Formats: sequence, C-alpha cells, structure tokens
Amino acid sequence: MSESRDWPRPMRRPRRLRRSEAIRRLVQETHLTPDRLILPQFVLDGSDREEPIGAMPGRSRLSIDRTINECKKAISLGVRSFALFPVIDASLKTPEAREAVNPENLLCRAVRSIKEAYPESCLVTDVALDPYSSLGHDGLVKNGRVVNDETVEVLAEMAVVQARAGADIVAPSDMMDGRVGAIRWALDEAGFQDVAILSYTAKYASSFYGPFREALGSAPVDAPDIPKDKKTYQMNPANAREAEIEAMLDEAEGADMLMVKPGLPYLDIIARLRGMTSLPIAAYQVSGEYAMIKAAAQNGWLDERACMSEALTALARAGADVILTYAALDYAGWWREGLS
Repeated sequence: MSESRDWPRPMRRPRRLRRSEAIRRLVQETHLTPDRLILPQFVLDGSDREEPIGAMPGRSRLSIDRTINECKKAISLGVRSFALFPVIDASLKTPEAREAVNPENLLCRAVRSIKEAYPESCLVTDVALDPYSSLGHDGLVKNGRVVNDETVEVLAEMAVVQARAGADIVAPSDMMDGRVGAIRWALDEAGFQDVAILSYTAKYASSFYGPFREALGSAPVDAPDIPKDKKTYQMNPANAREAEIEAMLDEAEGADMLMVKPGLPYLDIIARLRGMTSLPIAAYQVSGEYAMIKAAAQNGWLDERACMSEALTALARAGADVILTYAALDYAGWWREGLS
C-alpha cells in the first residue's frame, strides 16, 4: 500500500446526501406524479373494437366504449387527463376536411361519451385538419401550398365545435400563424370563455412522429402539387430562438399553456421557454421516443421501467409542468408501487 500523503480534504461532500435511499428521496428535486400526465388516446368508430398499433407496443386504437374503460383504469391510477385523436374513416376525408367541423364527428361523440361517464376527467382535443384531410396536411392545400389564413378560419370553427361537445382544453397542433388568437376570439364569442387553449407552440418538423402517423393515418399523401412534408409550417429542428418568438406570440394571443413537441430531443427548448414565461409548459413524449424505449426493452437492451421513468423525469426537470406520454398508465402503476 502506498505511503499516505497529505492533501486538502474537501469541506463539501455532495455524496453525503446520496448515501441512503431515505436521504436521496429527502433531497430529490424533481417529483413527477401521475396527475401531471396526459394520456393520448386513438379513438376508433364502432363498438368493442381494439386494433393494436404495431409501432407502439402496448398501445391500441380503441372504440369509444373501450376508450371509456381505459379512462376508468387511468383515473384509478391517478391519471385524469386525456388527449383524444380520432381515427377517421377514409370515406369521410376530403381535401376541405369538412368532417372536422361536424358536431357529430367521431371526436365530438367520444368527448360527450367520456364526459358523461367521467365528468371529473380533463379532455384535451386536437385542433388540426390532418386526421380529416384526404391530403394529410394540418391545413388546407391550395395551388400546391398549405394556406394559412383560410386554414385558421376552419380551425377556429373546429375549436368551437369541440368546446360545445364538452372539451376542457383545445390544443391547436397545426402551427398556423395567428391561430391561437383566432381560436380565443371564436371561443369567447361562442360563450366558451372557460375553455383553455394548450398551444403546440414549438412543434418541430421531427422524424420522431412516424408511429403516430401510422396510428392515425395522417401522413401527407404522395401526389403532384401536394407538399411532401410539413416543413413549411412545423419548425426547423435546428432552430431554438424561433421557439421564443412562437412562445411570445402565443402568449400574447391568449394561450393558457405552451407545448414543446417532441420532448426529450428538445430539453433545451423546454428550459428556454420555462425561463421566459410564467405560463404552464407542456412537453410531448412523442411516439418515436416511446417506441424506441419499448423496442429496446423488448430486446432486453434496456430496463423499460428505469429508462421510461428517467426520460419522463428529465422532461419535468427541464421545466415541463405537464407531460403527454403513451406510457402514462405504465408510469402511474410504477409510481403507485413506490417510484417517485
């Protein structure tokens, strides 16, 4: 054994606060509880239907009755908020996406049914045209481009229809300019001053959305004079300052919450927005993020519980107050078993 040498002993030893589970939990900075999660759900027409989503292990498209059953399970675990995405039959899709403003469309029927069964639930409805458009874009397409102002008019009408059905929060995910202000005005004029707006403020043109588009059938069609992607309205993944511009605009137009999507690849954006606004910040752990962890766990390469929990905690640590995740039921179950 080598001769001991004098060296300056540290006065501060951070390891003191790591030496036992009790101490670690005592000084833990970030606590993510199930009531801060929103469970996205893909809703099918019909009854007693379930279609597993191949690219999203553990998640399925569900008919309204089965969606209600899943809400019951989630509520029992402490997850009380749900984001609804309708799987629209191809026969109802048109270039003008008129089904989006049909008061009897699948989404509105789902909202009414869930609210009747669980009035205490919080329902978040998606405001964008891609589920209803035969062209697969979030907005109207004219002369080979996605047009902004004409789309905003439809989105405002769509938000009012959803509010009438019973939506608690409308969530414009389209990334059209000025849509938050138009939706706020339309909701207020229709008497829905209490319906909140969760704006997809920094929604990036990400490659992590693939499984979602498979689940919803909402990818842009491959046809002449149709934009092949969504890069003219969703944000460039290389840009950060632009997210601050979007946040300032959305807050000024009346947004109640701001969202960053995707989540984990954009922790810096979550932190940026957290530092510039007092509004609640939401983060969306998107389908690609979820699928990667699930697939790696199925192959025995990762510990699913540990890695999924770490990823969700990272979103909260970066500044997200609310997290949309397909793993909400899994996490809530783990949390109940003692993970916090």
